[in-house]
Amino acid sequence: MSLTAAPVLDTPRLALRGPEVRDIEPMIAFLLDRERAEGFGASTNRGDAWRWFALNVGHWHIHGYGYFTIEDKASGAPAGITGIWNPEGWPEPELGWVVFDGFEGRGIAHEAALRARQWAYEDLGFTTLTSNIKPGNTRSIALAERLGAWFEREYDNIHMGRDLLYRHPGPDADGSVEAYA
Repeated sequence: MSLTAAPVLDTPRLALRGPEVRDIEPMIAFLLDRERAEGFGASTNRGDAWRWFALNVGHWHIHGYGYFTIEDKASGAPAGITGIWNPEGWPEPELGWVVFDGFEGRGIAHEAALRARQWAYEDLGFTTLTSNIKPGNTRSIALAERLGAWFEREYDNIHMGRDLLYRHPGPDADGSVEAYA
């Protein structure tokens, strides 16, 4: 059962859904993997990782949006997270993504981020989104560019230091929102 009022968004291979209790351990495992979570904000202990999970649940309740769990339809396993993030101190709403260990290289982050962006534009009425990426995170930079985003500026992220802000095309950039399929 979802801990939020998040909708379920489908793509051909994925279900984007609200966080559930069964997602705590996969999220903690990701956050405790310093190498994998470095560009996202790795945790140094289980308690901090658990608090990040709870923060996401609270984010949904405060804003009405947050990070969806990306569920792989074939296995039912949590494959990562994607969604709209805008905690206190963020420059503006961000489209973010993370793919858990064992799910990379399948286009999951692209498919999920496209669907989350479509939802933000069509259902939430957003007119712009950013992606905030740590310098040197070449995989996320490549994905942002594949999504049509462009480098706009550097800024000082209050939690992570220097970040690169990529701007996504708006919903009317070409007259339509890019479909996820």
